[in-house]
Amino acid sequence: MKILFANPDNDANMYKAPKFFRHASRVSPDLNFGATGALFPPLNLATLAAITPPEHQVSIDDGCLHPVSADKDADLVAITAMTAQAPAAYRLADQYRARGIPVVMGGIHPSMCPDEAGQHADSVVLGEADGLWADLIQDVANGKLKSRYHDLTPIAMDKIALPRRDLLDPSGYVIFNSVQTTRGCPFNCNFCSVTTMSGIKYRFRPIEKIVEEIKTLNGRCIYFVDDNIIGIPKRAKELFKALIPLKQRWASQVTINFARDEELMKLARESGCQGVFIGFETFSKKSIRDAGKFVNKPKEYLRDIQRIHKAGIAVWGSFIFGFDNDDLDVFRDTLELIEESKMEFAQFSLLTPLPGTALFKQFEEENRIVHKDWKKYDLGAMVFKHPLFEGKRLHFEKNHAYRRFYSIRSMFKRLGVPKSRADVVLWICNLAVNGAIKYRWGRDYWSWKEKESGVRDVPLPLGVDRVVKIRKDERLVAHMPRQGQPVAQY
Repeated sequence: MKILFANPDNDANMYKAPKFFRHASRVSPDLNFGATGALFPPLNLATLAAITPPEHQVSIDDGCLHPVSADKDADLVAITAMTAQAPAAYRLADQYRARGIPVVMGGIHPSMCPDEAGQHADSVVLGEADGLWADLIQDVANGKLKSRYHDLTPIAMDKIALPRRDLLDPSGYVIFNSVQTTRGCPFNCNFCSVTTMSGIKYRFRPIEKIVEEIKTLNGRCIYFVDDNIIGIPKRAKELFKALIPLKQRWASQVTINFARDEELMKLARESGCQGVFIGFETFSKKSIRDAGKFVNKPKEYLRDIQRIHKAGIAVWGSFIFGFDNDDLDVFRDTLELIEESKMEFAQFSLLTPLPGTALFKQFEEENRIVHKDWKKYDLGAMVFKHPLFEGKRLHFEKNHAYRRFYSIRSMFKRLGVPKSRADVVLWICNLAVNGAIKYRWGRDYWSWKEKESGVRDVPLPLGVDRVVKIRKDERLVAHMPRQGQPVAQY
């Protein structure tokens, strides 16, 4: 059989930078700034391709590299989808089925909404597919494809196959070498579906298997796609020790307790760690409590970041706006604190109740879900009713946070004047993020003007209180001024 694995179009995940930045790889050859696809390749599809019985022909069609269309020659199409990709995935599946080609759907969204996905697919795989994929292929060959597949027993991590990277175009991704060492997460934050999808326990690949995989890679830059590579610190230390002789540069996602273990940070740096992605989420203690991410202690963020920097490791922080406790102060305070921390990179999202999360269930029960246009569930749009803000205001403030953080002024404040090659790389990366966002979304991404609202239609000044003229009966909150400042009503 000819089996096609498809990653649908995903506008929110596409990376595209102006031509100027595409030459930046000359300074940092480990990073492909000329990529026109995404940060990382679809490792899940490459892994399933690897465990497909060898008598079948396999190929991967990645919608992050080019528009995916249902014109490929195939006997079976396997489509993955995150929530924001669901509409594109359904269109693609319908088109292939109209040609008489059976379609299997899997991934996070079909797993959380199998009945919905089943309306567009001949079969839906719930959860991990590693352990059942070979059986599914045999069922297709025998004409006995089931409508549902669900392996209740998590795959043994030593059985995970090496991804078929030969099916992917390295030039389309900023970091081509992505590796997974763990699955699962015990934190079960209310806005996250990782635990529902991959389990509440950490599962680890044998370290020797990871080393073997890394030795097969070209290049000296790796991103470990684990949800938390330091979930069990003892195991992480063993992994980092094994990485030292490989002389790789790498980054990964960790939780903030990384900063509270000096030996762990030291070994990470010695093994080649250049940076860590951390979900700080918010500086509000109340919002952290509501989110259920009790490992985070907002009062210690600045000290934690200082410790990581002292270890020689950069920080990419992730922040969410739109918690029920958020008021107008949260935007300014967040930006001021992360600039004070000299954080190298930041990501700003809007709280999104994704299917399969406790937050989605809560908001449905409270009748706060505005719509289920899944394309807009991309972490950048408001899809629920907030107690204080209109969705457009939150969207504007999120965009303004990006603009301020990646402004030249902020870069000088956070990064200083570049004095080394490493400093130049940090500047290039910040400029590339700035340029990619502007180039991808254009001027409309930075401004917002609602008719008769009084809101300015250009980005607001940096570092000052923002006064928006709104009728008295529409005022949301009284901003408590700093000492010596007048009260500003919103």
